[in-house]
Amino acid sequence: MDLFKLFLALLLLCGGTNGATFTFVNKCEYTVWPGILANAGTAPLESTGFELPQEGSRSFQAPTGWSGRFWGRTGCKFDGSGSGSCSTGDCGSGQVECNGAGALPPATLAEFTLGSGSQDFYDVSLVDGYNVAMIIEGSGGSGMCASTGCVTDLNRQCPVELRVSDGDACKSACEAFGSPEYCCSGAYNTPATCKPSVYAEMFKMACPRSYSYAYDDPTSTFTCTGADYTVTFCPSMPSQKSSRESAPTTTLPTPTTTVGDATPSTTNGDGSSVTGADPGLQSGTMSGSGAGTLGSESGSGSEAAVMQDGSWLAGLAMGDSTRRHHLHSTLHFLFISLCFSFFL
Repeated sequence: MDLFKLFLALLLLCGGTNGATFTFVNKCEYTVWPGILANAGTAPLESTGFELPQEGSRSFQAPTGWSGRFWGRTGCKFDGSGSGSCSTGDCGSGQVECNGAGALPPATLAEFTLGSGSQDFYDVSLVDGYNVAMIIEGSGGSGMCASTGCVTDLNRQCPVELRVSDGDACKSACEAFGSPEYCCSGAYNTPATCKPSVYAEMFKMACPRSYSYAYDDPTSTFTCTGADYTVTFCPSMPSQKSSRESAPTTTLPTPTTTVGDATPSTTNGDGSSVTGADPGLQSGTMSGSGAGTLGSESGSGSEAAVMQDGSWLAGLAMGDSTRRHHLHSTLHFLFISLCFSFFL
C-alpha cells in the first residue's frame, strides 16, 4: 500500500494525472469564436466552440495524452438559438459549437499533443492559411517551453492571388492553386521532394516560428513538460479594422532591445511600439500585394495583365523565367536611371 501511495505522489509531482490547463485570451478589438477539435481517439474538451468577447478569457482542463487543435473564427453571426456561421475559420456545423468539425481554410491553427508524464509538443501552423494573429505561451513547465505563433497581420500583406474577399483571411498556396508541389502531395509527398514555395518563404519571413508548409518541422515544433498553456488572439497588435483602413505596407515589425532592459520593444511598420513581444515571433520584410505596382510599367499581352493584378508572384513561384527576366530588367533600368540622375 505504501508503495502505491508513493507511486501516486510521484505521478502528481510530475503532472501525470493533471494534464494541462488551456486558457484562451482575446486581445482583438472584436469578438472571436474559438473552435476546438480533438484528434481521433482523444476525448473532447468541455466545449468544441464558444464566444470570446474582446478582453475576455476562458480556461479548459485537458487530460494527459490529449491532442487536438484550436483556431479563431471571425465575423460570426449567430442567432438566439446559437445557429449561424462565420466569415473565416467556420467549422460548418451551423452552430457556435463545432461538434467535431474542423476549421475551413484559411485559418491559423494552434496544435497540441500532451505527453503522459513526458514532453508536450505544440506549434502554430499557417499550412492551412491565416485568418488571425495568435501566440502560444507555456507557464509552470520545465524544458525549453518557448513561445510560438504569428503576431504579424498577414491579412494586411497578403498577395492578391491568396487574398480572401476584402482581406479577412489569406489562403495558403495549396488552397489557392491546388498544385502537388504546393500541397506536398503526389510526387511531392516527402521532405526531400517538397520544398518551401515563394509563398511559404513569405509566411516564414513574417512568422519565423510558425509552420509555413507541411515539412517545416525543425523550426516550428516546440516542447515543454508539465506546463499550462495560454493561447492569445491578436497579441499586442493593431486591430484588423484599423489595418484594413490604412494603406498596405510591406514593412514588418523590426525587433529592437534596449541594453540593460530585459523586455524587448518592437516597432511596428506603422511606427507604433509593442513592448513585451517576443522578437523571434516576427522578422524581416515581406513582399505582398504592393509588389504588384511593378505591373504599372508597360508590357505586352497576357504578361502585362498578370503583372497588373499582382499575381506575377505566382509566375515566379512556378519558375516562369520570362517574368524573372522582366523583373531583373526593370530593376536594371531603375538602377541606370538613378545613376544617370546622380551625375546630372
